[in-house]
Amino acid sequence: MKLVVLLLASSFCWAQGTLDKVADLGGGTEVYVHSSTANAYLVRQGDSALLIDVGDGGILEHLPQLGIRHLEWVFFTHHHREQLQGYARLKPWSPKIAAPQAERAFFENPFSFRKMKPSLADAFTVHGSSYLRVPKERIPIDRGFAKMDSFTWRGLEFHCLETKGNSPGAMSYLLKGAAGWIAFSGDVIVDGARMQTWFDTEWDYGFAKGIYALVESAALLEQFNPALLLPSHGPVIRNAKAQLAELQSKLRQLEPLYVRGYSVFKFAGADQDRTSTPTAIPHVWQVSPHLYKFKGPDYAVNFYLILADSGRGLLVDCGLFDRKFLDQSIERMQRQLGLKKIDACIVTHMHGDHMLEAQHLREKWGAEVWALDNMAEKMEHPEWFDYTAAIESYPRGVASLKVDRRFKPGERLDWEGFNFNVDWMPGQTEFALAVRGVIDQRKVVFTGDNLFGNPADPSQNGHEAVVARNSSILEEGYIYGAEYLKRIQPDIILGGHSYVMDQPAAFIERYRQWAYDLRAAFRSLANDEDYRYWYDPYWVRAEPYRVKLRRGEPQDVTLHIRNFRSRTQQHRIAIQTPIGIASAPQLVRGDLQATSRGTVTLRLKADATAAPGVQLVVFDITLDGRRYGEYFDLIVEVE
Repeated sequence: MKLVVLLLASSFCWAQGTLDKVADLGGGTEVYVHSSTANAYLVRQGDSALLIDVGDGGILEHLPQLGIRHLEWVFFTHHHREQLQGYARLKPWSPKIAAPQAERAFFENPFSFRKMKPSLADAFTVHGSSYLRVPKERIPIDRGFAKMDSFTWRGLEFHCLETKGNSPGAMSYLLKGAAGWIAFSGDVIVDGARMQTWFDTEWDYGFAKGIYALVESAALLEQFNPALLLPSHGPVIRNAKAQLAELQSKLRQLEPLYVRGYSVFKFAGADQDRTSTPTAIPHVWQVSPHLYKFKGPDYAVNFYLILADSGRGLLVDCGLFDRKFLDQSIERMQRQLGLKKIDACIVTHMHGDHMLEAQHLREKWGAEVWALDNMAEKMEHPEWFDYTAAIESYPRGVASLKVDRRFKPGERLDWEGFNFNVDWMPGQTEFALAVRGVIDQRKVVFTGDNLFGNPADPSQNGHEAVVARNSSILEEGYIYGAEYLKRIQPDIILGGHSYVMDQPAAFIERYRQWAYDLRAAFRSLANDEDYRYWYDPYWVRAEPYRVKLRRGEPQDVTLHIRNFRSRTQQHRIAIQTPIGIASAPQLVRGDLQATSRGTVTLRLKADATAAPGVQLVVFDITLDGRRYGEYFDLIVEVE
């Protein structure tokens, strides 16, 4: 069939809930769009049709009025729930289902990508936190398209092209006509040369794998020079080539801001510390008369020791140690440095690698564990949350860590003649602290993993990984942390993983400027009036995130909702539960005042019909009339 593509007037207006014709391909073939939780595209020939994505299924209500009697195929561009949450409504039509082969397992075995006990090595996670948003039900796939496949339906040849980036195996479907290519492009781009979401493209711990994939996909589509680009969200794009080029340019400008601001994996070992000196104890180095650390080649443990004249010690972090070596070193410090007792280990932030040996310190050496109050639950009940690098996800068999003392932000700590303040200092994560004070006549601050690098190198700005699943919104993350450091003006910064950063004033200013530049880059890419809805995977979240249900026994869950906006926000959240599991309430409606948080208690209960094993409860979200769909979830395991 020769396609004569007639593109409809550019006055087409994207609106949720309507059915609009976007192209006439000639020969009785037409393309329509219906927007709900995602754009669903209908390719019609007479009384037969093919769908690309289904959204909430609302498009199916329009088929009879078009005279369609046969829905033969549904092609999914990728696995995100808002693309396919209306899948169950397809049943009366009995279409065949096609999806990218690279994502087939996400459709057919979705619950295998949700773990009650995560580990760092889990596939498609960022250190244990999944970046997949899998369906709430299993979806059998009749045809899995390879990344350079083709498929012919009623004379129309679809080019199946892998365009991953927003999703790890996403696919675009292209048709060639006399007026040019039509591309059903999934979430490669939205109108305005923007990204649909950030948190779906974050596939690793701040090394930009998803960004590199998205640039490649956008470049490939650009080279087709589509006459019409039909994205999964937002308006149809008619100047696709220019917008795809602009998106690539924005992402290339973002990349050096996003990837770490020091020479990780290159010269990091050389820049780690040029201040401390070796002691007679192997691999124990002295920063100043009362301050010690560990240091070695390719050995970045978390361990600082403040040694008082009384012989009492205070640790800042303790993890990534060989336990035998840790004990030997402490014993040598007792014999040669006069260490008598370790009073406590102060943990700088919620990540397991900074506390893996704290329980051992408690049991063998009598040390307490101290932390900021907002960190405590993440340490004591990591399974309640869906954050990265939880202590339970490390292969050490440590499931949690009890906190003996919880500091309020800014609380004073007077210890053995030293006067410290324990402050909230977010950056890499919201759940973090800084310990500041004077040691050996110098203003010091212990900052955990918030910045690393060589302050003497003007090319470095020091930022560590940017990871949305750390809970790291910039205003309560790196921007806040940079302003904090500028305000306190330390003489020396003691970072995690053995980093000692001396004379850091200019370094801090570069770090501060970077944080604002990164926010500007995010705003230029965000498909939301406030970039934080686009960046943050937790603006609606459940606590606990992992719930075990016994049939007949209710379990309460707290639903947390955020409003980032400077005006009151209306929300509607439908709680979608598996068969045999009920939620009370099933629908949450309400208003949130500007820049505020709200909570609602959900009571979940499983009955005798609930299937055993892991399943998902999902949240179908509408804010101020905009339907986001089934963005977020919680894991339930029926015992």
